[in-house]
Amino acid sequence: MTIAFSLYLFVLGLVCGSFFNVVGLRVPVKKSIVHPPSHCTSCGMRLAKRDLVPVFSYLLAGRKCRQCGAPVSFVYPLGELATGLLFAAVYLRFGISLELIAGLLLVSLAVIVTVSDLSYMLIPNSVLLAFLPLFIFARLVYHEQPLWQYALGAVLGGGALLLVHVASRGGMGFGDIKLFAVCGLVVGPSELAVALLVACLTGTVIGGLLLLLRIVRRKQPIPFGPFLALGTLAAYFFGDAMIRGYLSILS
Repeated sequence: MTIAFSLYLFVLGLVCGSFFNVVGLRVPVKKSIVHPPSHCTSCGMRLAKRDLVPVFSYLLAGRKCRQCGAPVSFVYPLGELATGLLFAAVYLRFGISLELIAGLLLVSLAVIVTVSDLSYMLIPNSVLLAFLPLFIFARLVYHEQPLWQYALGAVLGGGALLLVHVASRGGMGFGDIKLFAVCGLVVGPSELAVALLVACLTGTVIGGLLLLLRIVRRKQPIPFGPFLALGTLAAYFFGDAMIRGYLSILS
């Protein structure tokens, strides 16, 4: 049963990940997510069914368009594969439970935001507003902590990054602020610090490597949304264990 449902969610995640790519690439530039149908962005060829199989179509086509030979971004299969793996991971972590709903929603938001921010350095308000009532409903239906703590998590998440925005004179974008407020609503205040710590550490390490490899220049903006998404997922899956481990070291 566990293996079968994990595989089901993995496949579901692959399919959903393909749609999340479309949302992350089209919504920020105010394009419809249903029209035009999926097509090559270089030659305009409409993709056939064999071109729409998550991950496998990308590999079988040699990572390029069948018609014009233009390279296809690795973002597409990466988003699909990440969604599939994370959907299965949520089930393995929480089982068939009401918390599974919140976990799948969080993964969905994380993937869309990552694609959007990496592509345009933009986190659309429309995406956050679409997920906000879903998260509120999920937390009203099931919550391990008192509801006021999740509300506090939203305030602290947005407030912490707002302070960074003010201190850095705009170095932190409002999209990041609103995203972390939504994340705080999901994980609550106790795991919010873990999420921010992981986001800052991974952002610093990866940013330093990009700078060292001269992929980016000094003072060139780097999207922080993907790191906030990664940090929140890490806190959501392992926050309790990380906090207990830290406290055991102190004691």
